[in-house]
Amino acid sequence: MIKTAIITGGGSGFGREAALKLAEKRTKLSIVDLSKENGEETVRLCKEHGVEAIFVQADVSKVEDVQRYVAETIAEFGRVDLFFNNAGISGSGVRTLDCSIEEFHSIVDVNLNGAFYGLKFVVNEMLKTGGGVIVNTASLGGVVGMPTLGAYSATKHAIIGLTKTIAGEYGRDNIRINAIAPGTNETPMVKAFPQEAIGAMAEEVPMGRLGQPHEVGDVVAFLLGEESSYIHGAVISIDGGAAAL
Repeated sequence: MIKTAIITGGGSGFGREAALKLAEKRTKLSIVDLSKENGEETVRLCKEHGVEAIFVQADVSKVEDVQRYVAETIAEFGRVDLFFNNAGISGSGVRTLDCSIEEFHSIVDVNLNGAFYGLKFVVNEMLKTGGGVIVNTASLGGVVGMPTLGAYSATKHAIIGLTKTIAGEYGRDNIRINAIAPGTNETPMVKAFPQEAIGAMAEEVPMGRLGQPHEVGDVVAFLLGEESSYIHGAVISIDGGAAAL
């Protein structure tokens, strides 16, 4: 059976890389992103693999937008089998208690509330068709403290808590769920930093380099696939050993 996947934050970074990996596996794709331009580009790239794909513009912090991206996916494909619950934001990089109340709420709204809404409405659809597989995006900041990104780190710790709890609650309903904890990757945002800053970040990683987004996409595709059928409730670090320090 050809499976259907929803990917939030699918317009760039880990979301796009995971989408392309799933397209290689002939998966039907519903790409969700706030950016219409980026989301539609991911759809175009996926269609080059000969798969069906749609774009749904949505703000995951708004419950009505989450309900809509799920409803539009069901209307187009009839079911949801796979869910990469990935959309997130990082924040301005100030010390935790210097973070404004407005920014704190914004980060929580996207990273935690948005992920919860997705789980709530996607799992409900999966239960109707016999189950499914979910990957939540946590972070290195979800397993260690991350100075100057306190609100972000707090939400990513919460994602791990949600993942483990839902694993315990829904495993017997054939809902399999895991989280990934990526470290710093050479995303377009990071590549825009001064070269000396990039070098300094790489020096802090035991492997001596930053990650590549496709390395995260590979792991997501694995966790969503049958090859990982007995991995459940796990947090997979993809950080070059940074969490081991």
